[in-house]
Amino acid sequence: MHIAFFTNYYHPVVNGVVRSVASYRRILMKQCHNVFVFAQSAGGEYKDEEPFIFRYPSLPLPLPGDISAAIPVSPFVEQLLPMLKLDIIHTHHPILLGQTAARKAAELNLPLVFTFHTQYWEYTHYVPFPQEAIQEFLKNAVHTWLKEFMKKCQHIIIPSESMKEILTRDYGLEERHTVIPTGTDLEPFLKADGKALRKKQRWQDEKVLVSVGRLAAEKNWETLLRAVARVSTEHPDLRLVLIGDGPDKANLAGLASELGIAERVTFTGAQPFDEIPTYLKAADAFGFASVTETQGLVTIEAMAAGLPVVAVDGSGTRDIVEHGKQGFLVENDPEALAKAIGKLFSDPQQMKKFRANVLKKAKTLDINELGKQLVDVYRQAIEDKKENLYVTLKAEETSREESESVAPA
Repeated sequence: MHIAFFTNYYHPVVNGVVRSVASYRRILMKQCHNVFVFAQSAGGEYKDEEPFIFRYPSLPLPLPGDISAAIPVSPFVEQLLPMLKLDIIHTHHPILLGQTAARKAAELNLPLVFTFHTQYWEYTHYVPFPQEAIQEFLKNAVHTWLKEFMKKCQHIIIPSESMKEILTRDYGLEERHTVIPTGTDLEPFLKADGKALRKKQRWQDEKVLVSVGRLAAEKNWETLLRAVARVSTEHPDLRLVLIGDGPDKANLAGLASELGIAERVTFTGAQPFDEIPTYLKAADAFGFASVTETQGLVTIEAMAAGLPVVAVDGSGTRDIVEHGKQGFLVENDPEALAKAIGKLFSDPQQMKKFRANVLKKAKTLDINELGKQLVDVYRQAIEDKKENLYVTLKAEETSREESESVAPA
């Protein structure tokens, strides 16, 4: 099968979408499919080592992490796409290159699949108009725009049951959708050894709680920091390690100082993905406070590394962590999170039990099997395209039926 992935972000950018795209590309290629990636220009001295990576020009954004916005214009790609004899186009975003993907799917009469990676409406705060009325307008505009985009697709892939509930409830998503988590290649996490890193960092005599993610407001880091400050009085040997970078790094460092735990918090900055398994293996447990995840890929990776989880009970996270089995899920409150962290580190037997359970759970999210499910979705989308079938939104269908029923004869 010849598959085109359209994504606004790819290597060398490090984030959850890139990991998902790269992981599925790797496993699909392993299963003898050809996957062509269309992404933003890499910039700098970065050179692609993978085959079939095609870059659109891009403009740098005023955000940490050297993130650029793809400019969806490329005469070369326009000429190339018909020559690839594609079977399907799979977009990982609904904007910029996502719009290009939808246009090319229509022009080439190809099925379009969209993975709903992000709760886009949670990011309107980056638009510099904080007034409540404007923010409400922006969120409503995002919802309307997403509805229109989904109706151009043959199938929607959703990373978790929580996101499925949101899309079903708020968008009326009715059929032609499938829940497929990103999954993880377990081998790097099972093989990684964190002992040397732990010794290098002088964490041998500390209880290490690690977390991974973009240091931004939507990840709710303040709750995690305040929880650690509370539990540090009970566990003065507790260390919080935050892996990642983002616009809130300086603010979070300032908050750690204000809370009196600056010496107990390590900001590692962004780390290459190949290093993440080692950092996770150097820790004792994984902490997470985000409530805006579509899946919580970093939590899956922590579980693959054998780490018990203490997290806020939020979308995505609750889909993979069972309270009392792989860890603790609590309300979005620093005090509740602090109590859970303290409870975990005070009970070695519970820690041992959770470690065994997280590894069992991680094995059910092996990307090799999930890749086969993705191919099944592609085959169904191809058949649906032949029959001119698209994603439908129940609320709009109901509204149309109601308007027809009251229309004058």
